[in-house]
Amino acid sequence: MLKDWNKLTQDLSGLMGQVHKGIPDVGQGFSQMAKGATADGALSPKHKELMAVAISIAVRCDGCIGFHVKAAHKHGATREELMEVIGMAMYMGGGPSFVYGAQALEAYDQFAG
Repeated sequence: MLKDWNKLTQDLSGLMGQVHKGIPDVGQGFSQMAKGATADGALSPKHKELMAVAISIAVRCDGCIGFHVKAAHKHGATREELMEVIGMAMYMGGGPSFVYGAQALEAYDQFAG
């Protein structure tokens, strides 16, 4: 295991909470944007979270991978769906996306339990 994804997301949530308290207007604005962006619409929350996983892999953001893989799993994403998302991220992002895609798979397996 490379990372403990549950611990990583828990620790980051605490740190991000501190930032939110320090700049509440910005924190509330970000939270509102997240709520609007992930709301059910033409795309389901599951599909939106899978898109966020692909973007997280592409931009190489460990915390983003953790949060969005966890949310995708919560919304019913399967391991097979995640594998296809990783494939698309690899196609678009090459070798670095292969490395971060493998980490996203590890995160999914940990969240799936």
